[in-house]
Amino acid sequence: MFATVSSAVVEGVTGRPVAVEVHVSQGLPGYTLVGLPDVSCRESRDRVRAAILSCGLTWPSRRVTINLAPSGVRKQGSALDLAIALGILAASGQLPEGSLRELGAVGELGLDGSVRSVAGLVCLAGAVCAPTVVVPAAGAVDATVVRPDAIRGAASLLDVVLAIRGDGPALAAPEPPAVDDESHSAGDLADVRGQALARWALEVSAAGGHHLLLIGPPGAGKTMLAERLVGVLPTLDAEQALVTTQVHSAAGIALPPGGVVRRPPLRAPHHGASLVSLIGGGTAAMRPGEISCAN
Repeated sequence: MFATVSSAVVEGVTGRPVAVEVHVSQGLPGYTLVGLPDVSCRESRDRVRAAILSCGLTWPSRRVTINLAPSGVRKQGSALDLAIALGILAASGQLPEGSLRELGAVGELGLDGSVRSVAGLVCLAGAVCAPTVVVPAAGAVDATVVRPDAIRGAASLLDVVLAIRGDGPALAAPEPPAVDDESHSAGDLADVRGQALARWALEVSAAGGHHLLLIGPPGAGKTMLAERLVGVLPTLDAEQALVTTQVHSAAGIALPPGGVVRRPPLRAPHHGASLVSLIGGGTAAMRPGEISCAN
């Protein structure tokens, strides 16, 4: 039997849609994963198998072939685990035929069947080509930034299976957080005593959108002043907030309780930070650096 599940992977700070195609056929038991997967993707076999068995479901004792389309794009990370598991269950007849046609899935599976959050969830949720997207419950609020009406949170693989079969409660949309991220404001410039020239420079820089260079010995108050510069800057507009949130999500930086970065970001890398950590990249998995996270 054959099944297809919509999912996505992160490339830089952009989500790329991926179709997880699963074929279960007669033959010697085996598992083949094709479509340019990296090591973490290939290791999904053991995670998915243990998760399926831990949920009391059956691992098919047949030949399982999985293709990650498009095959010309390298797939990185563990975000495809949940989609692979659902595809295997559907192709082996454990889920109703056609039940995954309008359902996408993103998330890493634990050996106990739990669905764990992954870096870049905001980018992934926006790239999945499906009307409804199942994401880890721990990051469901973050994913609503890009698709507020399509996101459904799940704590485990079994919850998703029971909801699809109709044997359990339907997956609910995440509730908005009780605490808004605006309550976590930056430091107040009124807390600074002295530093009259530096305070004036901060105010001029914030008012005119000018660059600012702080020079002085350790302990002079440069970082303290920089932290309070964020407090006098206006909040980001909708487009800036969305782009900044996507960059932070792709970098694995924890998002504020509301899921959206509305304050201008402040990054304080160590003076010995490497070139790769500042600029980003450095490996086959392109990740944003400190400069991108501060943009």
